[in-house]
Amino acid sequence: MKTSVGDQAIQILMIEKVLADKYEVTDDEVEAEFKKNKEEMGDTFDQFLEQNNQTEESYKKVIRLNLLQEKALTDGVEVTDEEIQQQYERQGTELNARHILVADQETADKVKKELDEGGDFAKLAEEYSTDPGSAANGGGLDWFGAGAMVPEFEEAAFALEVDEISEPVQSQHGFHIIQVTEKRQVEDQPALEDQKEQIRSDLAMAKADQAALVPKIAEMLKDAKVDIKDEDLKGALDEIINAEAAPAPTQ
Repeated sequence: MKTSVGDQAIQILMIEKVLADKYEVTDDEVEAEFKKNKEEMGDTFDQFLEQNNQTEESYKKVIRLNLLQEKALTDGVEVTDEEIQQQYERQGTELNARHILVADQETADKVKKELDEGGDFAKLAEEYSTDPGSAANGGGLDWFGAGAMVPEFEEAAFALEVDEISEPVQSQHGFHIIQVTEKRQVEDQPALEDQKEQIRSDLAMAKADQAALVPKIAEMLKDAKVDIKDEDLKGALDEIINAEAAPAPTQ
């Protein structure tokens, strides 16, 4: 083991140790995340474990380390009750919308001008949209909820009133012009109190600076002054402390 994965094993053990000294992850949190992941994977869960050379117990250790890193990453990130309420309402709403996707700002402005002058949305979608999945359907996307679309699209869509047409919205796919045609409430949405902490955690992760985790862990390892007695493994943490490149656990 020392020959094949010694350095990586020491790195992961020490990262978990320094994080666990500062942040707490309970067994209940691990079990809840494990159950959620297992339900999401369904019949493919056992195959997932086998492909990753994991048992249920070793996978729970991966989950614990991931949760510790999430807590380190979101430490100091503020999420207001207003933001939680807004996200809860968004999760309780589904939209039926259509869009016209184009490659550049100039084309987007041209299409928006035609719409403002009374142009037919469906016809313009068929003419201009580069989205093969919706263009032939007048830009129709059918019903969707929170988390289904890229963040820029979602922010714009949920801010629209029914029949309102957005200004061009840029995402990784290009420039969208969006129109919400219907809104409806999600049936049987759990109470806010039952979701509040999960929503807070999700929002904090979305706000967090992902690039800040590696230097944060590097600094914690420096402060810990880890003394490795084994001569073959003495430099195992140098990769992280000096190069600031922490290994990411596989999930």
